[in-house]
Amino acid sequence: MGERHFEMEVAAPFRLDLTVWVLRRRAHNAVDDWDGLSYRRALVLGARPMALAVRQIGEAPVAVLSVEMSGAGVTHDAAVEVEVRRVLDRMLGLSVDLTGFYDLAELDERLAPLAKRFRGVRPTRFPTVFEAVVNAVVCQQLSLDVGVHLLNRVAGRYAVTEECGVRSPCGFPTPAQLAVAEVVELRSLGLSTTKARVLVDIARRVSEGDLNLEFLADLDDDHASRILLSLAGIGRWSTEYILLRGLGRLHVLPGDDVGARNNLQRRFALGAPLDYDAMAELARSWWPYGGLVYFHLLLDSLVDDVEQMEVV
Repeated sequence: MGERHFEMEVAAPFRLDLTVWVLRRRAHNAVDDWDGLSYRRALVLGARPMALAVRQIGEAPVAVLSVEMSGAGVTHDAAVEVEVRRVLDRMLGLSVDLTGFYDLAELDERLAPLAKRFRGVRPTRFPTVFEAVVNAVVCQQLSLDVGVHLLNRVAGRYAVTEECGVRSPCGFPTPAQLAVAEVVELRSLGLSTTKARVLVDIARRVSEGDLNLEFLADLDDDHASRILLSLAGIGRWSTEYILLRGLGRLHVLPGDDVGARNNLQRRFALGAPLDYDAMAELARSWWPYGGLVYFHLLLDSLVDDVEQMEVV
């Protein structure tokens, strides 16, 4: 089993704890683990399984991340480290410049307290668009609490972990791993028949090369949305969720997201209930950072529930 260590510099402001909680969404997330100091995640990069442990060891003027890699996929090949750096940059939004957002928030009395309270959080993305799709399908029309429980079960059943090390979380299934799942097995984990069939079908198409989800990153919103909506089981909410959390389109505020509507209603004491058009209007007023507002509101909803998060 190989091991490797390197450090990454990140422009301040940056806080790993807040950023990881945007990825986790709930404390019982078994895929993205946070112990109060280190973020742990198992990944399969190409065909290389490995466990990552990331810890912040610096703040200003430059944040420093210490990254420990272990597992069968860790070699002395420099390309391995390059790939891990790329994936962490994507997942943790390390190279995203939020100057424009902070300028916008300073002029908006609704956003200013949120931006100040959670200063240093970065916009997160799933490591692959496929993982974003699976998260979207599983969580459709469910509470986030239930959705994360189901995702844990799927990951625990199908993700390969033994090559990654005993301290790593369970990781997430690759398309090839999920493609061989049986609908009846997924149903036994709590998924509906429809969701199980959608997941297996998409996983098979991706693993067989008939569907290239990563290619969506090269397309504009409209084109990417049309392709996503053409997939069985992917509707408007899932499409906007994937645009934000899978493709990093920070202007996207998922208009059908019940949790986001509730967070907006609660935090800003809005009078009338929000519908899709009202959410779109808010997104236009915060352009191009509606998705970043979505992440800030998620953190705001978690503060009282997550003991490990100490907001300063």
